[in-house]
Amino acid sequence: MTSKPTLIKIGGSTLGSTDTTFEDIAAMAKAGNVPVVVHGGGAEASRWLDAMQIPSRFERGLRVTDEKVLPVVVAVFAGLVNKRIVAAINAAGARAVGFSGADGRLLECTLAGPEFGFVGEPNAVHPEAVIALRAAGIIPVVSPIGFVPGSPADQLVNVNADTVAGSIAAAIGAESVLFLTDVEGVRGPQGVVVPALDAATARAYIADGTIAGGMIPKVEACLHAAALGVPATILDGRLAHALLGKDGSGTRITA
Repeated sequence: MTSKPTLIKIGGSTLGSTDTTFEDIAAMAKAGNVPVVVHGGGAEASRWLDAMQIPSRFERGLRVTDEKVLPVVVAVFAGLVNKRIVAAINAAGARAVGFSGADGRLLECTLAGPEFGFVGEPNAVHPEAVIALRAAGIIPVVSPIGFVPGSPADQLVNVNADTVAGSIAAAIGAESVLFLTDVEGVRGPQGVVVPALDAATARAYIADGTIAGGMIPKVEACLHAAALGVPATILDGRLAHALLGKDGSGTRITA
């Protein structure tokens, strides 16, 4: 097994699509590179909240998580979405175990701010469970629920999944982070996908509007990972075998 793992962030937009993602993840594990998977699932959470007539509200791209939203988010992320991914990877021929950032005290957080409610910002990662599972040849699948230390019990918090991916990647010394999205990559001033960006250029593109809209949080997540010492790549998860591809697709972002 390779000592420096690949961390794969599966975005909510790619969940449930009939692609090769889970097949690719299983193939990587069989080849000796047992990856670590972090997932989102915000669209699924919104559907359940809508069904329960609980409004969804966002501040600066983060879901405001009050005492009504928190139990639904925990149930959907740590339960439904997590187990669907575990079942899909297992069916593809590998072995996966799913858990949240509260399990094993993996993802220790502080509250992001009073305006966000129960939203956490990671300040320490305790990756022993992730490392132990990889050593056993098992793929860890992590949902974006963390904890704030407390008494008599820790407080569960909702954490941005892209931030979780960067933080765990740095803590386990990952070789790279692959963000699977529903876009081809980052487009430069000429409108074509840029194969590589450094942090300064990426920030300049955000400032001048070249990178805009929904691409901004994706690039910010890559910059977060790169700043922690792990190169990050935005990949089009809609492409067959994108995780195994050597065709240079997507955009790689480094510090």
